[in-house]
Amino acid sequence: MNCHRNFVSRTGWTALGLAAVLSLPLAGTASAHRIEKHFTVAGRPVVTVRNANGRIDVKSWKKAEVVVVGTHSSDKVEVDTEQAGNRIEVITHLLAENLQPADLLADYQITVPEESELRVRTDSGTVIIERVFGDLSFDTVAADVQLQDVAGYLVIKTVGGSVVCSRCAGRLDLRSISGNVRLLQPQMDNVSVQTTSGNIYFDGEFLRRGIYILKNYSGLIEVRFSDTDSFDLRANTINGTIENQAKVKPDTHGQLHSPARFVKGLFGSLNEGQAKVELSSYSGTIRIRKRD
Repeated sequence: MNCHRNFVSRTGWTALGLAAVLSLPLAGTASAHRIEKHFTVAGRPVVTVRNANGRIDVKSWKKAEVVVVGTHSSDKVEVDTEQAGNRIEVITHLLAENLQPADLLADYQITVPEESELRVRTDSGTVIIERVFGDLSFDTVAADVQLQDVAGYLVIKTVGGSVVCSRCAGRLDLRSISGNVRLLQPQMDNVSVQTTSGNIYFDGEFLRRGIYILKNYSGLIEVRFSDTDSFDLRANTINGTIENQAKVKPDTHGQLHSPARFVKGLFGSLNEGQAKVELSSYSGTIRIRKRD
């Protein structure tokens, strides 16, 4: 009998303990850190984000307010925010040294006025920007950058991250080591892209006053054009190849081109030659194709 009571007693405590455990939040939820900050701004704010690893997602709205939502699971980092007038800074602050990549992970969802300036610096992860109409700059190591429906002066520096720019307007200055670059339906009148081993893909209209300079060392450069485009073309490579579908005629502006010795060159004009297109590669392939 005593044994039975002891068993019931032990069972009762176990049940109570189990109930208490079940009533606690999940460990993953308890360990997650989340901050949400609201900043009232006027005019055109400047938002700076510095992060080591994670996803940075920035979208716009018509309110004169910047909202920052940051989440991270490690207690070895914290999120700092600061406002000084129309300048907002968001920084992932490291609390220890020699951290593992998982310890550095911090994600941000940021909402800004449509006309805002962004300055983003991150090592790895993903940066996604949608419908922001201001000067934008990005400095990354391995983070991928995805831009959609943005406009302004865009400056991008990356070591190995890829860049996709869809329906971007304004001006682009991009430098990369090994990242691939895709420009889809751009509305830009000044484009300068330079990589070492990354591929460059341009599929969009060449604006009639535009200047487009695409260079790499060993990757593929591919541009798509239509019969209504109007540009002067200069393509050259030393050890690579040039594949051309554009029916260019001699330069309509009367300029004479003579490639340097050992350089393969293609020069000419499509229609009136109003835009300027320069394609250059040391050992890669330059491909000029008509848009389907």
